[in-house]
Amino acid sequence: MYKVLRKMKKWFSGVLVGFFFILLVLRFVVLKNPFGDIPLLVPITVNSTDPLESNQAAVTPTVQPQESANQVISSNTLVSSLFLKRNFSEEVQSSLSTWNRMNHLINYSQGLPNAVKAIREAGVAWENLLDSFGMEQNSDFNESAPPKAREKQCPHFLSNINVTGYGDGGYRLQIPCGLIQGSSITIIGVPNGLLGDFRIDLTGEPIPGEPDPPIVLHYNVRLHGDKITESPVIVQNTWTAAHDWGEEERCPIPDPSEKKKVDELSQCNEMVGTDKGGKVAENGSSYISLHSSTARNRSRAGQYFPFKQGYLSVMTLRVGEEGIQMTVDGKHITSFAFRESLEPWLVSEVRISGDLELISVLASGLPTSEGLDEIVDLKELRSVLLPLHHRLDLFIGIFSTANNFKRRMAVRRAWMQYPAVKAGIVAVRFFVGSHKNQMVNEELWTEVQTYRDIQLMPFVDYYSLITWKTIAICIFGTEVVSAKYVMKTDDDAFVRVDEVLASLNRANVTRGLLYGLINSDARPHRSPDSKWYISPEEWPQSIYPPWAHGPGYVVSYDIAKAVAKRHKGHLKMFKLEDVAMGIWIAELQKHGLEVRYINEQRVYNEGCQDGYVIAHYQSPREMLCLWQKLQHERVANCCGD
Repeated sequence: MYKVLRKMKKWFSGVLVGFFFILLVLRFVVLKNPFGDIPLLVPITVNSTDPLESNQAAVTPTVQPQESANQVISSNTLVSSLFLKRNFSEEVQSSLSTWNRMNHLINYSQGLPNAVKAIREAGVAWENLLDSFGMEQNSDFNESAPPKAREKQCPHFLSNINVTGYGDGGYRLQIPCGLIQGSSITIIGVPNGLLGDFRIDLTGEPIPGEPDPPIVLHYNVRLHGDKITESPVIVQNTWTAAHDWGEEERCPIPDPSEKKKVDELSQCNEMVGTDKGGKVAENGSSYISLHSSTARNRSRAGQYFPFKQGYLSVMTLRVGEEGIQMTVDGKHITSFAFRESLEPWLVSEVRISGDLELISVLASGLPTSEGLDEIVDLKELRSVLLPLHHRLDLFIGIFSTANNFKRRMAVRRAWMQYPAVKAGIVAVRFFVGSHKNQMVNEELWTEVQTYRDIQLMPFVDYYSLITWKTIAICIFGTEVVSAKYVMKTDDDAFVRVDEVLASLNRANVTRGLLYGLINSDARPHRSPDSKWYISPEEWPQSIYPPWAHGPGYVVSYDIAKAVAKRHKGHLKMFKLEDVAMGIWIAELQKHGLEVRYINEQRVYNEGCQDGYVIAHYQSPREMLCLWQKLQHERVANCCGD
């Protein structure tokens, strides 16, 4: 009897352990799959004799990032509100021409970082946008006339002078419409108090269910050092609820061999914390004083730290192309590269806390739209609505983010005024994703109806998703219109449309064409610190197939059509969009497509040179200057500083 009881006890214990194991498994599944259990699109094989369409299932998908791979997402749950038919005006319907053809792309979201999050956030932004215009549906949605002028919501400049008495929670300045390249935050104050330590945080929008918003930049000044050093130090970092704190970047740099550059500026000024012999300063003395700009506050020659207790500091954080630069009293001190999914357009607030006697805070260069009542040439700036399958010599799609209002206006007033564009031989459209900020989306909505040249994207505009825009451009260029050639460019690139057309006519290649600045021997960036980092899982080979640099390249109709058709589950998703196009073309080449690569060395990837066909990294002011030079001097010369 005793043996029987022991066996029953063991059996019961085993059942109990098994039961708890099943509960743990179920809990894990629920946490990892909160949206449902309908899988994302499964690729299907399409039989065809055309080499552009055959053997499509043979393309191996990219290894999925953890965010996507561990979630089996119900596509219906995510996009149910994004693709409902609604009674919009002709202008708005036209802006959704590509959107309505991208539901397959949304289903196949596994290949790119932040894809699931971007779709989910776009659904929320879309519903909020429609709700905000609900009272004006009859006028704004259904009339073909430009919308009435609305009060601008995105200010160009914000300031708070004589800031005093902020509490324990610190001082906060709201940034209504995010930051863009060229935006700056200037803080004037005196490190004071017991330690003189202070921090500046650029934070994003609050996330429902999370106690704190993401930190795009954490800038922490520790005048008496920390656990690692007793010398003064500046620590930069980021924080998200999903990944906690990132890897610290310290100035002075503990290991000089690890120094890097951001926007061609050092991560840490080499003089910070060193004497003339390169030794780290022991007492944190500074050149910076309230009274003198030459012999500022030094205890012995050569030592330098930009902050000291009791002395005024003028600090400016400025947004660059690759990251954020900090200057103190006019001297560059640190640089911080943007980290994945923490981009300047996400910033919604500046937070300042600690032992800083704050005097004033100013934000300038903020994104703002051009008021309709200020525009005298509106008729010249509006694009003509194109009938479905309208034939074109060239379609140009431009990457742009929602709050880059000034860049789009500069392009409209510059190279979109080419006669070929005005005559309808060439069509140009901006491809713009949603923004997490309601004000930006409302400004964008007005812009959509006013200029009729924006294609809205059904996802939030993270940098990691630009490949989706490449596909969208191919969809528009072949399914919405019918263009002989399809071109991709950026909103900070000046395109000489006439010279692009002339070059294509001289080449006279109508099939299998990739035209641009061709790179035939590029290798993946394997350093995790690189903005273009590619893991061996994402691309195992040591070299990429030939590809054309992103500021401007052209493909023939057949290639664009193949990309548009294969996006329904047969394209290898790759986060570097220009390289992705090269990969897709190489795959088509394996299946019989004869490819012609035309290397256009007058496409300047980093700036402008006289005689350019495309000049990259042009500010709105430079864009207008280049156009004026072409009009008045009839030569393609660059603009000086």
